[in-house]
Amino acid sequence: MLKERIFYTEGLPVNVLVANITDYPVHFHPDIEVAYVLSGNVTLKNGYCASTLNKGDIHVVNNKNTHSFSRAHGDNMILLLQLDVAYFSEYYEDLPNSFFVTEVGDDNADSLDLLRGILVRIVMEFLRKGHGFESRIIENTHNLISCLMSNFRFFSIKDGKYINEAKSKGNKSLAGRLHRITDYMYENFGRKLTLNEIAARENLSIFYLSHAIKDATGMSFQDLLGFIRVEESEKLLLGTNKKIGTISDECGFSAVRYYIKHFQKWYDLTPAAYRSKYAGKVSRPDSIATFDKCAPAAIEEAVKKQLWGVYNSYSGEIKLESSIISLDLAECMSDKRHRRLFPGEIFETEIMKAAARPFNLFKNLNEHILYSSHMCMVSTSASNLADLFNLSILVYNYSDSFYKNLAGTIGKESFLDQLKTFDDEAEVLIKCIGISGSFKVIRYKMTKQNVTSACEDWLKVSGTLNKRQALLNSWSTLPNIEADEITASGTLNLWLKLRGLSAELILIDRK
Repeated sequence: MLKERIFYTEGLPVNVLVANITDYPVHFHPDIEVAYVLSGNVTLKNGYCASTLNKGDIHVVNNKNTHSFSRAHGDNMILLLQLDVAYFSEYYEDLPNSFFVTEVGDDNADSLDLLRGILVRIVMEFLRKGHGFESRIIENTHNLISCLMSNFRFFSIKDGKYINEAKSKGNKSLAGRLHRITDYMYENFGRKLTLNEIAARENLSIFYLSHAIKDATGMSFQDLLGFIRVEESEKLLLGTNKKIGTISDECGFSAVRYYIKHFQKWYDLTPAAYRSKYAGKVSRPDSIATFDKCAPAAIEEAVKKQLWGVYNSYSGEIKLESSIISLDLAECMSDKRHRRLFPGEIFETEIMKAAARPFNLFKNLNEHILYSSHMCMVSTSASNLADLFNLSILVYNYSDSFYKNLAGTIGKESFLDQLKTFDDEAEVLIKCIGISGSFKVIRYKMTKQNVTSACEDWLKVSGTLNKRQALLNSWSTLPNIEADEITASGTLNLWLKLRGLSAELILIDRK
């Protein structure tokens, strides 16, 4: 079957396969796939293009693109990372329609190094599976997507060159318009589609729209529509036994000869010749991919040779409510008048003593507050963006009803009962926009169990426990402290998951 269904494991929206590939037949899937060559080389067929990927190369297979991999010269080691577009679209609305290209010359050499480093961090987390590895994989994947969005997202080809959407600020409105237009063309390519219809939808003159498409893509409207139709026809050619005439008609061509003309222009073969050449190389139950999964030790050795620094940082290491906190650091630094929305007063009450440790630690830093909300505060010791070298982030999880009950006068026993019954979960993505580089990250994690144990100790009369039980109770109140490193390109993403009354204090320092 040409369409491949991806099954995500480990309860994660990310898959990683590192393998020595012999042949991976033609297929497509609705998710994004990033291929990174750790050793050797591999031949990639992506739509009408065929190329050889060598050691160190990265290629993004955009969602719904037909593609295949095959051995080029001898053994190889290919890292294939698949992203669940449906999951990550909650955080990146434009992700399903984004077009990523990494083969764009030497200008993005530094960005490619960042991309390699993030990919290696993800695969190392899969290999080591240390405590909390799931959170770190999701967090690193958010940083991977941000790196792609900032450095490798393109919307058109002009004069034979790709135009970077993120770095062409003057073209952002044009990029949005082109996305809408091409999305509409892909959705309606099978019927008669005219420039008049699209111009009316966009409230533009035909003359302006025609020139805008030509300037951005180098193609006329009819040529662009022809390209979209032949690109979509490839799935029917290789995935069905339909006749060429039927495919031509279903893809919107008025005559078979026009279909053949447009197809040959892009694929250098007639549709019939293309089907004859590749129909036997399509992924089916009787034609499955042939590859050998690489052993963890071999993967680590390949990683060590390519990115020693990233590998070395690991060598000694062992459905939810979603919230997005988007911080434009330039704006935060310039705005000195921050409304204090975080309910700090509640953590200064006697009843909240058991849960107030992260708040007190944050407060004692006495830093400049950049952001304050009902659940989160962000601060820094820097006085301006140019000198920003650290961030401190405090996040608490509680519901409005839980907070209202705490704001009233309740006894210790009632507070403990609320702690035990309050089990809501929160998934939070914090996006720090306007920051790049490598950072050391220390996380102070206070769990629901930590707070509950501290409250239970608080209620017990001194001397009623033996020393051993008292020690065990004391240990269960201690938060987890984790150290990690993050590489950011334009945006630093932090992902955390909290359950019950819990908190996380995160200290970020530039390396």
